[in-house]
Amino acid sequence: MQTEKSDTDTEKNETLNDVTTSVANEITNLKIEDGSTSSTPSSPGSTEPGSFLANFKAFSKFGDPKSDGKLITLSQSDKWMKQAKVIDGKKITTTDTGIYFKKHKSTKLGIEQYKTFLEELTKSKKVELAEIKKKMANCGPPGFTGGASGAGKAASTVDRLTDVSKYTGSHKQRFDETGKGKGIAGRKDIPDTSGYVQGYQNKDTYKGQ
Repeated sequence: MQTEKSDTDTEKNETLNDVTTSVANEITNLKIEDGSTSSTPSSPGSTEPGSFLANFKAFSKFGDPKSDGKLITLSQSDKWMKQAKVIDGKKITTTDTGIYFKKHKSTKLGIEQYKTFLEELTKSKKVELAEIKKKMANCGPPGFTGGASGAGKAASTVDRLTDVSKYTGSHKQRFDETGKGKGIAGRKDIPDTSGYVQGYQNKDTYKGQ
């Protein structure tokens, strides 16, 4: 009986392994068909092609709610390249992108045509295609202005606006010398009912016998 049970368990394990392997292969095939690579974002030198494709779709929909994300216009492309700091007005300009974009005889380009456009543009301007793609993959969605420099400017602005020592007028009266808020006392004139004349310096110092 023990031998029969052992054989049954072995068959179950082999069947389970076959199913697991089959599922893993199907997932791998789906990833390949989807255009994603086995390269992970954390691998050294990765240009994150998935992010490039995602940004292509995002910018191809920018300003066009009817777009399905498969075709991109010259203005959308220029917006993307400016945000990625690819168009800098020196090495690559909007004139350059216009020339090579219009060589394709279409107002909108699909992803493969767009890659060809980038290859032609970078080759003529003698810049690295991989570097350009990396910048465009990592620039964030349309309108994104984050990054270390942006965060630094925002922080300095907040610091300046919240420095109570620079406040004037009625706003200055809402904080004491240490910068602590006075609460309602800093917003309203509360009548003094203590019996002392205004400006008396020795209030509450008298000690009765």
